[in-house]
Order: sequence, then C-alpha cells, then structure tokens
Amino acid sequence: MSVPFPQGVAQETIRQGSTVLYAALGEVIVERAGMVNLGLEGTMLTGACFGFIVTNRTGSPYLGLLVAAISGGLFNLVFGYLAVTRRANQLAAGLTVLFFAYGLTAIAGFNYVGKRITSLAEWRLPGLSDIPGIGPVLFTGDIMIFAMGPAAVLVWYLLYRTRWGLNLRTVGESRTAAYAAGLSPERIQYEALFVGGLFGGLGGAQLSLFIASVWLEQMTAGKGFIAVALVIFASWHPLRAIVGAALFGGSVALELQLQAHNAAISPVLLDMLPYLLTLAVLVLWGRNRQYQMPMGITEVFEGTA
Repeated sequence: MSVPFPQGVAQETIRQGSTVLYAALGEVIVERAGMVNLGLEGTMLTGACFGFIVTNRTGSPYLGLLVAAISGGLFNLVFGYLAVTRRANQLAAGLTVLFFAYGLTAIAGFNYVGKRITSLAEWRLPGLSDIPGIGPVLFTGDIMIFAMGPAAVLVWYLLYRTRWGLNLRTVGESRTAAYAAGLSPERIQYEALFVGGLFGGLGGAQLSLFIASVWLEQMTAGKGFIAVALVIFASWHPLRAIVGAALFGGSVALELQLQAHNAAISPVLLDMLPYLLTLAVLVLWGRNRQYQMPMGITEVFEGTA
C-alpha cells in the first residue's frame, strides 16, 4: 500500500532529521566549550562505520549503537589532542581529522560494503500508532527516533542545570575566567569533546543502522557540516536545534518524495535542495546571531585559538 505524499514527507523528515540532530547536539556541547570541530563529519562517519561492523559481526544493532557512540567519543579526542593539547588551529585540525576519518573508515569498512545487517527494529506504540495521519508519523520509528526529544532535553539540562555545564560554558566564554575560578579548561574541553563525540557517533550510526542499513564509504555526504551549520542556526541552544534538524530533514524528505513520484525536476537540482535550503536559512537567520556566539568561538574565527 502506497503512503500518501504528505505522510511520506513527514515520516522521512523525522528519519532524515534524526541523524543531523544527534550530531548537532554533540556540536552544541563542543562549541559551548569554546571549540569548533569541523571534523564532526568524520566523527559521524566513524560511528557509522564501526557501529555497522559490530552489528554485522554480532547481529546486535544495539551493541552496534554502543560501539558507534564510544567510537565517536574516542575519535573526537584525536581532534582534542591537536586543538587542545598541541594548540593547533582548530579549523585546520578539524579538516585534518576529517580526512583521517575518510581513510580510516575506508580501510576498516572495505570488506563490509554491501553486507547485510539486522537493522534497528521499528517500534509501534500500541493504540497511538494506529491514529490516522499522525500515528504512523509520530508514534512509529526506531529507538533513536523516540529518543531524539529526550536527548535534546538531556543536553539542555547538562548545559544549563548542572555544575559541569556551568563550568563548561565558563571555559567557552573565557579561559581566563575559568583559570581564575580554579577550573582546568583543557580537562573540561576534553570532556566536552568526548561527550559531543558520543552524540556524533550515534548520529552516524542512525544513518548506517536504520536509515540506509548498509555501509558505504563517505555515506554521511556532508551531514556533519550541515550539523555544524545547524548549531549556528540554533544559536548554540540544544532545543532550538530540533527546529533546524526538522528543516533539513524536511528538505531531504521532499527531495526523496519528489524523485519517488517522478517529478519533472532535474535530479541534480533535487540533490542540491537540502543544502541550498540550509544556506538560505543561515543567510536569513544568522544575521543577528553573532552576539549569542560564545566568546571562545569568536577567537577561533579570528585566528587566536
């Protein structure tokens, strides 16, 4: 039975938006600590690759999710060594670890291209999933889809309602103030990178274990950069990132549904649609966001961090 066009767009919006939302939540944590990780694409790719490998070898997608999260966290520490310990330029360090991830996952995943896995199970909430129209959209999905909202709330709580979050935001605003308060900026930034990497790895795993259910080289296809852009759109606030992820997911969903319905539009133009929309939103929405940027981030772009 074919799915109605609006319902298909809505379902795919949530699916496609989930992977960038998890990555964006992780990057919010990292940037609140005064860093910009352009290697987030590599973090997602690492999670997608090693999560898929473990799932293929063990038959357990939930174990794959766990390994994907840990892989993402550990991979972010490579960026931390360059940017925090060695004080390398963060933008250059991020691109360096991204290309490292391209090579690492190409080698590690070489024998797994095209392999089959037991993907994350689709859950249906009894009664609610049968509601016409909204039931299949809001109450059907895998565990990662159902956890999106709680994950955003969790990140908000960590940043704004815990001592750790206060310390992290202090480091992101002023390392001098952090030193004066007796904090260790380096330790806190490493913690932020590891926790942010956990979310980035989960975002990549959502792509390989449920959305695609297959491993392909560089399958993230720029979603890590989109997640970095969504952090700016969200004004470095985890709950606002949900809106940005929905916009990106909706544009991808519209593209896929138009292609499925043989729309008389060039496939090349349709492939560009999600990225063009992201650029347009940043241009229109980002003009008044500079004053909300953590001070540590301004130093990165000014070349002093």
